[in-house]
Amino acid sequence: MPKRNRETMSIHLGQAGVQMGEAIWTQYGLEHGIGMDGQRMAEMADGCDTQFHECPAFYSENGEGRYVPRAVFIDTEPMVIDQLQAAEIGELFNPDYLVRGKEDAANNYARGYYSLSHRTLVGALEAIRQMAEDADNLQGMLLYHSFGGGTGSGVTAHLLQQLEEEFPRKTRLSFSVYPSPYLCTSVVEPYNTVLMTHRSMNSMECSFMMDNQAIYSICSSRLAIERPSYANLNQLIGQVVSGVTASLRFGGDLNVDMSEFQTNLVPYPRLHFPLISFAPIITCENVNHENHDIGAMTRQLFEPACQMVRCGSPRRGKYMACCLLYRGHILPKDINEAIASIKATRSVRFVDWCPTGFKIGINAMPPKMAPNGDLAPVRRCVTMLASTTAISDAWSNIDEKFDTMYRKRAFVHWFVGEGMEMQEFSEARENLACLEMDYREADSGVSSDASEF
Repeated sequence: MPKRNRETMSIHLGQAGVQMGEAIWTQYGLEHGIGMDGQRMAEMADGCDTQFHECPAFYSENGEGRYVPRAVFIDTEPMVIDQLQAAEIGELFNPDYLVRGKEDAANNYARGYYSLSHRTLVGALEAIRQMAEDADNLQGMLLYHSFGGGTGSGVTAHLLQQLEEEFPRKTRLSFSVYPSPYLCTSVVEPYNTVLMTHRSMNSMECSFMMDNQAIYSICSSRLAIERPSYANLNQLIGQVVSGVTASLRFGGDLNVDMSEFQTNLVPYPRLHFPLISFAPIITCENVNHENHDIGAMTRQLFEPACQMVRCGSPRRGKYMACCLLYRGHILPKDINEAIASIKATRSVRFVDWCPTGFKIGINAMPPKMAPNGDLAPVRRCVTMLASTTAISDAWSNIDEKFDTMYRKRAFVHWFVGEGMEMQEFSEARENLACLEMDYREADSGVSSDASEF
């Protein structure tokens, strides 16, 4: 059978996107046997299996045995990308695809969207076009960003509109860091999140949600890390993203294509915010004492403690669709039994208008954990992408914070000063209120306006 060569481009935006990128490409390197310098890894002293696996979908080969990630890094200020270049992995990336401006977006969506994106995106779009031209058959783009930052919200929203215009037939998926309910990195996060979501609602096919607080809790409670750092959080995100993209990088018994994600996870165009779960999350001390069978791993995915977004109690919401991506030696029979057991459990509820509910992916390549990392090495794992109506709690939480500030018009002058119209605030808030309503209607089984198009 001829090799499938459908390239995927990764675009990392802002501080969160760039730092996630460092962890994600380190993880890919481990799995494909590609070192920090882009060369094939030599056998490690500890005898780890560093077998080389070619990956034309995510790496381009320069003809001299060096593999370069199909990745573009974008930030409006130079510091974070300079740090990436100075890091051990910095040599891996093509310097032409590291695009940085000279000014900080100052946690301001309007500054990112109206003032800085025009300058920053000229070089970024040139890099993206060049990468697209070098590809035989580009299947789509994966974007990594935060909702709360100025670059992550403003520049990402502008870039998405440009991508929709220039590459209308290519899939656009994102891994998005969503504001945590209590753990904030910026006062104006609610403004940035609501404005960015409003502006990019029609430009993004599917946005996989994660929040720092949920990941922080997983690191503290399940991995027993006393004071988790961003490096710990990003290492876990790298593992999760690797689980989602495994079927795009390796051959498998039942592979999932980029376009299949949206086909199976987006019941209506606007309801495109699935949450992510991952199992097993085990420390090296506990690895020999826990149950690793398929049924136990699959049940863990539905526990709030394994989910990457804090959205009230997911048990209150209903699942519209679940995409289960298994890795390792796994028999379809075991998966079917695990799913039948889940369906028989009353604690996990599905909407009555989606009788099947599950999309399955099986990839024979076992997961690779970082040497001396937080997660114990295991022979199989599963990542779940789930469209659930419980995510509306996360949106109502951010909308409430938006209302509290906007009622007093607090901090609004910083946004208006960058050329944004006041009207955009109320339009964005109205759009998000409709999004909440769309999720509630999906939960109640009433026909959603989102389906009428």
